[in-house]
Amino acid sequence: MAPAEPHALRFRALGEVPQFAEEREGWKGYIEWEKHPEKKKQVQEIMAKYDFPEPPEFQLVPLPKTNPVLTGERWKQYHDACGLSDMYKDSWDFVLKEKSADMTHVLQFPYNGEAPGVSGLKLSKDMKTLTAQDRLIKTELTDNKDHFVRNHGGVPDIDADKWTLDVDGLVNEPKRLTLAQLQDETLFPRQSNIVTLQCSGTRRIEQIHEYPGDGDELINAPWGEGAISTARWTGVSLKKVIKHCGGLRAGADNLEFHGADTYFKKGGVHNYLVSVPWRKVRANEVLLAWEMNGKPLPRIHGFPVRVVVFGYIGARSVKWLYKVRAIARPSTAPVQMKEYLYYTGQIGKQNAQYSNGFSIQDMPVSSAIISPTNMDQIVHDGKMTVRGWAYSGGGHWPVRVEVSGDGGAVWYEVPYQNLTTKYFHAWRLWSIDLPVDAEGWLELCVRTWDNAMNTQPTYVRSAWNWDLHVTSSAHRVKVYSINKSKPATAARLKQLGDKGVSILPITKPLEFDLETDEEYEESMTARGWRDPVE
Repeated sequence: MAPAEPHALRFRALGEVPQFAEEREGWKGYIEWEKHPEKKKQVQEIMAKYDFPEPPEFQLVPLPKTNPVLTGERWKQYHDACGLSDMYKDSWDFVLKEKSADMTHVLQFPYNGEAPGVSGLKLSKDMKTLTAQDRLIKTELTDNKDHFVRNHGGVPDIDADKWTLDVDGLVNEPKRLTLAQLQDETLFPRQSNIVTLQCSGTRRIEQIHEYPGDGDELINAPWGEGAISTARWTGVSLKKVIKHCGGLRAGADNLEFHGADTYFKKGGVHNYLVSVPWRKVRANEVLLAWEMNGKPLPRIHGFPVRVVVFGYIGARSVKWLYKVRAIARPSTAPVQMKEYLYYTGQIGKQNAQYSNGFSIQDMPVSSAIISPTNMDQIVHDGKMTVRGWAYSGGGHWPVRVEVSGDGGAVWYEVPYQNLTTKYFHAWRLWSIDLPVDAEGWLELCVRTWDNAMNTQPTYVRSAWNWDLHVTSSAHRVKVYSINKSKPATAARLKQLGDKGVSILPITKPLEFDLETDEEYEESMTARGWRDPVE
């Protein structure tokens, strides 16, 4: 194969590059693949001709120190070969227009991005000032510009007036609905819910650092703690739409969602398809949403209409929805059948099958420390302010959050007053002034208990799985403690202050002697010097 990024060969077409016509007026970036097996076959034949770049190795070797961290050269060349280059160019334009300028870019294409700064910006030294990374936990609802993005392909640009939704399959009265009809409250009562969406790859970097796993062709993105966000979503319950279509026919037990984005998998091309069981829809926990925090959906988040599935893995909340299809069994499309699978620790490259992993749906209880960050050096007076998020999927909610300053031996409960509002389907933000006496390197960790008494595995190894999904173990960060309530530390900090020198970073040597000769003599005499008297 050709080299992997960032040294990928410039793309060279082998013969004439095809031009696949866009399907509908006003639907830029949408090509219907599922109805056209002949087009899918053509793409397979084209893809088989090329020596595409290797997937980048970023698990057994260090990640590149770039932003975007990974550029997705292999994926871009898939699009080049099929005449779809505009898709990745337009996708990046939407990132620049709709996301915060300091977004943490995990993967340029297909775009994956976390809330600003989560993967690395340092805190203010006094632990008081909210820095860029703290924006994720500053408010219960995440600003639309900071909301994480996990896309599987390019961003379609669809005219709302031209958009339609087909509801077909095992429904009694298949229909095509417009946005105006969906928003007509005489037909469909409006529903609004605060819902947290979380990528199953959240905190994947911890598994990668300790126990690497599957290097998927799409790139199992090295997410930090920011692949989770919360918004108020407004739209209509899918249950009401199904009722409007005469209900389900006998045997229908799943609803399959079709997204207008183009998705490649192992040399083939697809639209993005996944499914959820009818029981989830029947509980009014599947929303067809057109508003995000009181504003129209951003294009990068699925405009004009997307699915929001409460409490489930984010991959089920399909963006750029254009079809809902009632089916008997779960979807056999590749995202549902071949991805987002959870394997036991004994399964890996040597024996993995799609059938020996289970499909991830409900998100488990999890939490993360957002401040301080790993390797921070903190001056404090016996207490460190620690902040973060806690979440549990499937209609559960965090009841108790506990933080440890010694790696998990002694736990302190976060005061209930320091937890934000309880919601059935959303996170709770938390903070604690953690008692810290010790100095030097410490390991802070957090765990959450939900209302069903579920809590988190203690160590990453306990939750490791081949596809590196759902890092649900207690989150840990290493910090260097400088406790100014200690007399010797207070004296050293005063000494540094008098000289106008910072103690940070701790790795920078002091430019003056630690003691005078007289102080050394006095101290050593008191200690009895180095050697025994006889």
